[in-house]
Amino acid sequence: MESIVEPLAEILIRRQLTLVTAESCTGGLVGSWLTDWPGSSRFYLGGIQAYANSVKVSLLGVPDTLLESEGAVSGACAAAMAKGARRRFGADYAISTTGIAGPGGGTPEKPVGLVYCGVAGSNGSEVSRNIWTGSRSENKQASARAAIELLAQHLMNHGDF
Repeated sequence: MESIVEPLAEILIRRQLTLVTAESCTGGLVGSWLTDWPGSSRFYLGGIQAYANSVKVSLLGVPDTLLESEGAVSGACAAAMAKGARRRFGADYAISTTGIAGPGGGTPEKPVGLVYCGVAGSNGSEVSRNIWTGSRSENKQASARAAIELLAQHLMNHGDF
């Protein structure tokens, strides 16, 4: 993971930007990868592992109505999680993950491996939709990588690179 975190960390440090995470299906893996990088305390403020919907609501401010209408595994939830984490921590950026890592829990509409990643910053938010086909561990790792890559792409697209 060093190869993906290092360039992102350098950008965040150089631009004096802060980052937080809001993770569901990855269970803290994104935060773990970020903090594996020496010097991560210069940009990473912390994270919330919001696995239960009640935590998404109480700590991240995800509306109950959104969870009822769209579900926790949705682009709208990923965006709300990222926005809520950014607001709660007062960070420049937040990234989020929510999905079905597997091996069970999928439906025809929301299959195993479906994961949404979100990013929120002062210049708006973005969401990516991914469907992984690996084991639970592989799906979590792919999701963590996708979340970090989404932030890097967002920074490039909005001039914070």
